[in-house]
Amino acid sequence: MNRIESLKAERDGLDVDLVRFAREGWRTIADDDKERLKWVGVFHRKPTPGHFMMRIRMPNGIVSAAQARLLGEITLEAGQASGRPIADITTRQQLQLRWVTIEKVPEVMARLEAVGLSSLQTGMDNIRGIVGCPATGLTPRELLDTSGIAAAFQAIFLGNRAFTNLPRKFNVTITGCLEHCTGGETQDISMTPAMAEGVAGFNVAVGGKQGSGGPTFAQPLDAFVRPEDAADVCAAIVFIFRDHGPREARSRARLAFLIAERGIAWMRQELEARLGRALPPAGCDARATTTTDHVGVFRQKQPGLNYIGLKTSVGRITGEQLLELARLAEKYGRGELRFTPLQNVLLPHVPDARLGDLTQEPLLKALRYNPSEVQRGLVACTGTDFCNLALIDTKTRALALAREFEQGLGATRPISVRWSGCPASCGNHHTADIGLQGCKVKVDGKIVDGVHVFVGGRGGTEPRAGLRVLEDVPCDELPQVLERLVRFFPRAGRKEAEP
Repeated sequence: MNRIESLKAERDGLDVDLVRFAREGWRTIADDDKERLKWVGVFHRKPTPGHFMMRIRMPNGIVSAAQARLLGEITLEAGQASGRPIADITTRQQLQLRWVTIEKVPEVMARLEAVGLSSLQTGMDNIRGIVGCPATGLTPRELLDTSGIAAAFQAIFLGNRAFTNLPRKFNVTITGCLEHCTGGETQDISMTPAMAEGVAGFNVAVGGKQGSGGPTFAQPLDAFVRPEDAADVCAAIVFIFRDHGPREARSRARLAFLIAERGIAWMRQELEARLGRALPPAGCDARATTTTDHVGVFRQKQPGLNYIGLKTSVGRITGEQLLELARLAEKYGRGELRFTPLQNVLLPHVPDARLGDLTQEPLLKALRYNPSEVQRGLVACTGTDFCNLALIDTKTRALALAREFEQGLGATRPISVRWSGCPASCGNHHTADIGLQGCKVKVDGKIVDGVHVFVGGRGGTEPRAGLRVLEDVPCDELPQVLERLVRFFPRAGRKEAEP
């Protein structure tokens, strides 16, 4: 039994004495309890000793203005001592709060709970944040609205100890979007829009992953699921993983390894046994071959309304910007915001007559709705700023490289450049045009930041993992190296994902 399995055998991960930790201070927290804190979404960060990250879940990335305002206030309060009042939008449409002290954690949790937010089960061996189309319920380019399904599934497992002892983390995407915007191919469960006998629902694929030995794409289960059954089907798949998943080695404990051992036919048979009924075969895939990042100005399915997608600086956002987003959502929309899997933010329900005024707001000079094609495809994980696992500084380097690209490229089609600070691939670098995985490189006897370079990755209906073409490239040499690579990418104007 590995260390984490032993830890879980002693007591449930949700059994954390936050009150005692807050009273006695962070130095008194044992290593095992630091791991247990991750079950309640509290993460000690070695780069910031004495301070914790809190990861806040929100299905489909949907938050109210009141919730965004509270997140902004906490960000400002926590960041006072460091002078860096910042938070990070993740590729799971969640927000990571920084600089929280253990003394403040119980209070922060109570404030989050009061507005309907939670950090529970956002780390370790749990079902992580449920990813879905950020424009669900808004875009005409969808088969069905999945926000209610994601909320229903979260209600099943959140705080439920039947789901808190999985072999490893578990990722779920449920989307009705016809265009590729969620990265479902790398998820443990991927539900994508399909039609069967005139009914709109989902086809199901299982066993996707990115870290733990490299990418594996989810395999079709040859099963069609109606919307009203989707949450229960997800729960049943999770229980199969809980009861049969490998637990010996942490690096081989994902659902993908169970399916590799038992086979997809066994998985389907076991699921039907759990559900107590047969599943119909997969329906007709409703997805288009196009992709969208939802950045820009888009008409909603509701007449006279629009949503506007704003590009952040690789997901990093300040407390003041969160407060301003909340204000704009109330002034121009209906008090709602959406975080996206590409670390951006949508402001929906803007009437036609208010669009012009909104685009002139000062915040939209920093969070642009019309970024360059290089900027709009930029994604970066946390990096060494705050992550215990990262090998390099990702966000600062990503922005600097993008600026150099912009000067030299001119007009081009959208190019996705995604940075991951380590093999865990939190930046989703395996499915990017250009994927960069952090490493350390020796140059003239000194250890410096470097990357392995992958090209040609993509997601969607025909996913393909990027090919590793270069290894151990010092980051300082990246502009010259990538300048030669991007010559092979076509130069063209962007085709907007408008209906």
